[in-house]
Amino acid sequence: MTGLPSQVTNLLVKWSDGDKSALDQLIPVVHTELRRIARRYMRRQSPDHTLETSALINEAYLRLVDQQNVEWKDRAHFFAVSSQIMRNILIDHARKYSYAKRGAGARKVPLDEAATMAEQRAAEFVALDEALSELAKVDARKSQIVELRFFGGLNIEEVAEVMRISPATVQREWRAARAWLQRAIQ
Repeated sequence: MTGLPSQVTNLLVKWSDGDKSALDQLIPVVHTELRRIARRYMRRQSPDHTLETSALINEAYLRLVDQQNVEWKDRAHFFAVSSQIMRNILIDHARKYSYAKRGAGARKVPLDEAATMAEQRAAEFVALDEALSELAKVDARKSQIVELRFFGGLNIEEVAEVMRISPATVQREWRAARAWLQRAIQ
């Protein structure tokens, strides 16, 4: 991940302790990794998605700055939270888009193939979010692994580090969670 791990962790600790200048130092260090996470999310969206990568990053920054009473453990924890925030932004956007498509005050326009695809992708994204929420009720750890792997782009070792479990456990639960989600979505 971008930035020296200890540098990122030290800045996160200072920020948690109330040092606002640490945030100013942190942003340039983590920007490349946040852009990578955002691009990963945006690749899953339709080409005509109305939210751009830079807008997703900017909104995530705003929400990160608003985080209250977070005791950042390390850079992996920071990127996991960042990933979750980006996911929530896209889910909110997809729900808003689907709601507007159902006619909630939106002006009437003929549906063409691009609009149909965008609506379908938004619906798939919302379905995945709903299935992931159901998985969290059944098995919170598997849900967190999916969040970190699929949405956060963390590898097996990074997920193991964040969750403080073995890589073998992450691998096993990742496979089980994917199977559970596929069944739930179908």
